[in-house]
Amino acid sequence: MSGTAGQVVQAQNIQGLHFHAPPLPAHHSEPVPWQLPTDLRGFVNRVAERQAMDRLLAEHPSAAQVLVVTGTAGVGKTSLTLHWAHAVRAQFPDGQLYANLHGYDPQPPAAVAQVLERFLRALGVPAAAIPADPEAMAAAYRSQMAGRRMLIVLDNASQAAQVRPLLPGAPGSLVVVTSRHRLSGLSVREGARHLTLEVLAEQDAVDLLRAVTADYRSEDDPAELTQLARLCARLPLALRIAAERAAGRPRMPLDDLIQDLRDESSLWDALSSEDEEESEAVRSVFAWSYRALSADAARLFRMLGLHPTGEFSAGAAAALTAVGTRRTRRLLDGLVATHMVDQIAPDRYRFHDLLRAYAIDQARGEQEPQESEQALRRVLAWYLHTADAAQARIAPQEPRVPLDPLDPEVEPASLADEAASMQWFEHEQENLVAATRTAAALGLDRYAWQLAVVLRAFYMIRNPFQDWLAVSLVGLEAARCEGDRHAQAELHESLGMAFTQSHQLDQAAEQYRAALEVRRELGDPFGEALTLNGFGLLELRQRQLFGARQAFERARTLFQGLDDAYWAPLVAVNLAEAELALARYEEAEPLVRAGLETFRARANRWGEGNTLRLLSLIQLETRREDEALDTAQQAVDLALELNSPVAEGHWLAQLGTAQRTAGHPEDALGSYHRAAVIQRTLGDRSREALAWDGAGQAYLDLGRAEEASDFHRRAAAVHGELGDRWQRAVALSHLADALDATGGSADASRHRSEALALLGEFTDPRAERLRERLTRG
Repeated sequence: MSGTAGQVVQAQNIQGLHFHAPPLPAHHSEPVPWQLPTDLRGFVNRVAERQAMDRLLAEHPSAAQVLVVTGTAGVGKTSLTLHWAHAVRAQFPDGQLYANLHGYDPQPPAAVAQVLERFLRALGVPAAAIPADPEAMAAAYRSQMAGRRMLIVLDNASQAAQVRPLLPGAPGSLVVVTSRHRLSGLSVREGARHLTLEVLAEQDAVDLLRAVTADYRSEDDPAELTQLARLCARLPLALRIAAERAAGRPRMPLDDLIQDLRDESSLWDALSSEDEEESEAVRSVFAWSYRALSADAARLFRMLGLHPTGEFSAGAAAALTAVGTRRTRRLLDGLVATHMVDQIAPDRYRFHDLLRAYAIDQARGEQEPQESEQALRRVLAWYLHTADAAQARIAPQEPRVPLDPLDPEVEPASLADEAASMQWFEHEQENLVAATRTAAALGLDRYAWQLAVVLRAFYMIRNPFQDWLAVSLVGLEAARCEGDRHAQAELHESLGMAFTQSHQLDQAAEQYRAALEVRRELGDPFGEALTLNGFGLLELRQRQLFGARQAFERARTLFQGLDDAYWAPLVAVNLAEAELALARYEEAEPLVRAGLETFRARANRWGEGNTLRLLSLIQLETRREDEALDTAQQAVDLALELNSPVAEGHWLAQLGTAQRTAGHPEDALGSYHRAAVIQRTLGDRSREALAWDGAGQAYLDLGRAEEASDFHRRAAAVHGELGDRWQRAVALSHLADALDATGGSADASRHRSEALALLGEFTDPRAERLRERLTRG
């Protein structure tokens, strides 16, 4: 089993990370991501610039290219890029990736590691195959991009360092970067081309105004449209806002609207220098449009500037204003109509970074600090309560965090089922990280640590390691600031899980020990038992078998003392895993059979199948080959019923071992092959290598020693890359046996010597038995 903090996690389900993922085999159906945001409606002009982009694409269609689109804020870099990207997307059959790097937003810039992780997921890389180290992640990204023809749009980059790790290493793809700066370093090292956007030519600016207003006011004087274009500094963002306002007042003379804008502009003249003309023109248009909003719409606009990021849902917007979701949707429709906010999906809205900065300024100038703080508290509480409701759907067995009640005016999002809950988490992933950081920055420590604890349920399922670690560290510091020791224990444990899953095992052990110390200090036997279970799984993974057994025994005793009928048998199965690894079969089998009975009684099919796998292992070790074969087949049949590739790939390997031991090496080869293909798809290199090693043994049984050697050699290499000393030693011992059969005794001796050296740290009975066999040769 695997899952959230409150679930038992069988150690065999958490394997080594895939640090340098090779491209999947050609027959594998790779996902095609389509991440481009919606194209801007009514896009006009920029003909010359679009032609220049077309020429770049035509010159070297198979080369890896980088184009940096630069220009002042509001000049239309993103609009042009997205419009062109939509027009040429058919030339990129492997899809598009998009990331807003937030280089100029009021919020902190996007972390490169988080962008890489999301790109890798979009490319179909399973969570188990995504490394935690940013450099290894960038290498995996380059490997995945090799052989693909994709369009990557990196929006709002402020530095070349944000861009470089996101560039493909092989030809075939195009990266388009938008920035207010030239990012000259990309020209020197990456040969980037540049396209600089100037403000629109006067006639083009007038054409844009006409395109928006034509259906509403066809009689406007061209000279007045020219005046309006000049007042907008011929910047597309300002022009669209002005045009939307003019279109919304079809009976108001354009000259009156122009005079209003002139009056607004004069407010900024005294504060502006000559070289600030463009930015102040944009600000004047913002103010002009803002002052025309109704009082409720203007308040919503200000409040939205307080949101932790520039993208939000109607529910989050309603929490900020406390006026109800239905009313908020109508107000948002008005802001969208005036181009003050963009709607990017049915329930998703986004600020332009300039408009968001303006909204923040208005909130500071027109609201009392207490009103803004209350709004932030409401939206943070909305995220917390909705996340808690989602957790109840996706992990109902997880202990819940007691939350303060929401304000009566605020309602959490309605989530119908587990699928809707997971979808909400995925849509709000960036906002949830930002909400946790915002809460901590404002000294709202309780919100910060509660968010971190609640989000653990989602993180354990999806394994977004960068977000998980960032949120947990922020939450832990917040818990320390508030002096909440229970919260600290929860977050130490969450970090232990995150570090374990991301293969940072030393850090994981440190966090588990810290959690245990706090649990014992608080006299929390239930929490201590859960932490001991997690620590035992970590020890089992590191093949610290005596420590693992001790941790599981203590956890089981604590659960039994609490009369916990749910957890005691679950931990007992983990204890059986440790006993089995220690070759204590008589002790392991009763625990496994009791666990099997429990899982069947609870209709836990996954738990039943995994326990059948363990029982098959015990039966093999105690020379009951026919029983072992039947038991392993039952497990695989269950996996097929569950339609679970994770279960099928894992349990097939055990079936292969049972088939081989029972004298059916041909059948075993089929099982190992299927297991390896599944593990390659899932990105679990460790289990893939275990299947290769099993295939090598089957080949040797068939008298095909050279093929056996090849498979054992590949398995040993992967285990070495993953730092798994035990499995590498096992694979090397099998390689030596295969080489003996080919007459390569010298090489066999060398591999046995290395295996013996690797076994030096292991003192369990299996290790002793393998050491004796290697010594005998």
